[in-house]
Amino acid sequence: MNHRKRAMTLIMSAILILTILLVPGCGRGLPQDETTYETYTASSQQSQPSPVSLSEDDPKVLEARAAFEQFCDDLFKNQLSDDFLSLHYSLADPASYGLGDCPRTFGEFSLQGLKESAKLQKEQQAALASIPEEFLTQDQQLTYRVLEASFEAEEAFEGLELYYQPLAPTVGIQAQLPVLLAEYIFYSAQDVEDYLALLSTIDSYYQQLLEFEQEKSRAGLFMTDSCVDTITEDCQAYLLPPENNFLSATFDQRIDAMADLTDQEKADFKARNLTVLSEHFIPAYELLLNGLGDLKGTCTNEQGLCYYPEGKRYYEYLVHSSTGTNYDTIDKLRDAINNQINYDAAAMHKLLVDNPELGQQLDTYEFAYTEPGEILEHLKEVIQKDFPLLESASYTTKYVPEALEQTLSPAFFLVPPMDRYLDCVIYINNGSVSTSGDLYTTLAHEGYPGHLYQNVYFLSNCDSPVRNVLNFSSYSEGWATYVENYAYTTDNGLSPELGQLLAHNASATLALHAILDININYYGWSLDQVSSYLNETFGITERQVAEDIYQYMLRAPVNYLNYYVGYLELVLMKNQAEDTLKDRFVLKDFNQFILDIGPAPFTVIRPYFQEWLKAQAAAAGN
Repeated sequence: MNHRKRAMTLIMSAILILTILLVPGCGRGLPQDETTYETYTASSQQSQPSPVSLSEDDPKVLEARAAFEQFCDDLFKNQLSDDFLSLHYSLADPASYGLGDCPRTFGEFSLQGLKESAKLQKEQQAALASIPEEFLTQDQQLTYRVLEASFEAEEAFEGLELYYQPLAPTVGIQAQLPVLLAEYIFYSAQDVEDYLALLSTIDSYYQQLLEFEQEKSRAGLFMTDSCVDTITEDCQAYLLPPENNFLSATFDQRIDAMADLTDQEKADFKARNLTVLSEHFIPAYELLLNGLGDLKGTCTNEQGLCYYPEGKRYYEYLVHSSTGTNYDTIDKLRDAINNQINYDAAAMHKLLVDNPELGQQLDTYEFAYTEPGEILEHLKEVIQKDFPLLESASYTTKYVPEALEQTLSPAFFLVPPMDRYLDCVIYINNGSVSTSGDLYTTLAHEGYPGHLYQNVYFLSNCDSPVRNVLNFSSYSEGWATYVENYAYTTDNGLSPELGQLLAHNASATLALHAILDININYYGWSLDQVSSYLNETFGITERQVAEDIYQYMLRAPVNYLNYYVGYLELVLMKNQAEDTLKDRFVLKDFNQFILDIGPAPFTVIRPYFQEWLKAQAAAAGN
C-alpha cells in the first residue's frame, strides 16, 4: 500500500494548511461534542444477565454449563473441519482435538455454500439462545456474548452473498494463499504428504472461485477492469516454471530442515512437489487469470459500493461485522473519525508552533534501532513498564520472496497454532517503502507489543478453543495500530516532541484513509470529490494520490476501517479512563484489561470496560 506512505509524507508538509481550518482547543481525542459522546456510551451498553439465584451445584446450572461447553466444542470443530489449511494453521496436532480425519482440501466456495453456511449459522444461533446465560460462569458468559454478537452481526449478510469479494489486490485469496502455502510447517513426513495432497486441489478450488466470479458478473456485481488488470499483473510471479517458483524454493528449504528424512526421501518429496506445481498450482493461476480476463468489461459500476442496488446495506454489514464498533450508524462513526482527525491535526499544529525545529527533522529523522533483531529485543524490554509480562516466545523474522514484494503488505505476522503458540513468524517486505524508514514502528505493530505479543498473551491465557479460532480483525489490527503509535514515544532515539508529532501524524493519516473509505463507498464520493477534499483540507494536490486512494477503496472496502476503528475504540476507552481516574490512571492496568478480555467485538468489550473503570475509580476513591 505504497499510496498510504505517500499520503503520509504529504500530510506532514500540509499540516499548517490543515490546522487553519480546524476549531482550536479540541480535546485529547475523546469526542468533545456532548451528543457524540453520549451516543457512543449509550450504544455500547448491553443488558447484563441477572445474577445466578441457584447454587453452583444445582442440576440446572451444571446442565447449562455442560451444554455450553458441548456447544463450543462442536462449533470449534465445525469451524476447522472443512478447510484443511485453516486446520493446519490452527492446530499442529489436530488428532489430539478429534480432528485427524478432515479432508485435505481448501473447502468449498460457492454461492450455494455461502447460503448453506448462513442456514447453519441460524441453527447455531438458536442453539446458543436456548442456553440460559445467567447460569454460566463468568468466563463462559464472556464467550457467550462474543458468540452472540458475532451471530447477530452476520444476520445482515443474508441475501448479500454475491457482494462478497474473495479476490482483490493484496488482500484477496489469490494473494494471501501462496504465502500461507510457503509457510506451511512440516512437523513430520505426514505433514508433507498432507501438504502435497492439499496443493493438488488448488486448481479445483480456483475453479470454484472463478465460477463465483461468473455468478457475480451475471448479477452485475463483477469487479472493475482496473482491478482485474492489477490482480493479473500481481499474479505473474505465480506463473514461473516450477523449478524457478518461490514455492519450490521454500518447499526445498523446509524439506532440507527435516532431520528424520533420508536423502532419498527428501529427493522424492522435492520431485513430487515440482510435479504438483506444474500440474495443479500453475494451471490454477492460469485458469483464474484467463477466466477473469474473459469477464473483463462486465463491470456495471466503477464507483463506490453504494452505487450497487444493495451496496449501502452491504457496506453497513461490512462495517459492523468487520469492526464490531459501538457506533450503530455510519453517520455517527464518520463524525467520531472526523473528531479524532481534528484533535490529531490540532495537536500537530501546536507541536510545530511550540517546536519550529521539528519541521526540519521530518525528512531526516532516524530511529536508534534499525535491524529487525535489535528492534524486537529492544521493544521486548522497553514495553515492560506499560504492558504485563509475557512468557518468552521464540520468533523468526523472514523476508517476503522478491517475486511477491509488489503484491503483499509491508509486513505481516503469522498467527501460530494454538498448541504451539510460542513459535512465531514475522514477514518483512523489503520491496515496500513503508519499511525503509519506519521499520521500528512496523515491528512494534507486528511484534512487541503488537500482533506477536497480543496473540501469545491471549493464547497463553485463554482456555476456550473456540475463541482462538474466531477472527476479530478490528480488535487485532486496532491493538497493533494502537501500540504502533505508542512505539513512537518509547526510548527509540527520537526526541519526545518528534515522537508525539509522528504518532499524531500516523493517526491522522490512517483516519484520512478511513474517512475516505466511508465517503467513497457509503456516501458515493467521486474521484473529483476525493481530489478536492485532499486539496482543500490537507493541501495534497497530486492527482495520482487521489487516484491511488480512490481505486484502493473500491477494491478493498472497509480494510482501512479494520485498523482505524479498532484503534479509535481503544483510544476512546483509554482517554475516558484517563479523564475519570486522572493521576490514578495506570496505563499498564488499562492495557492488561484489553489484553485479558481478548479479541471480541467492541460492543461486547465496552460494557466490561465500564465495569472495570467503575471498579478502578472506586479503588482510587474517585
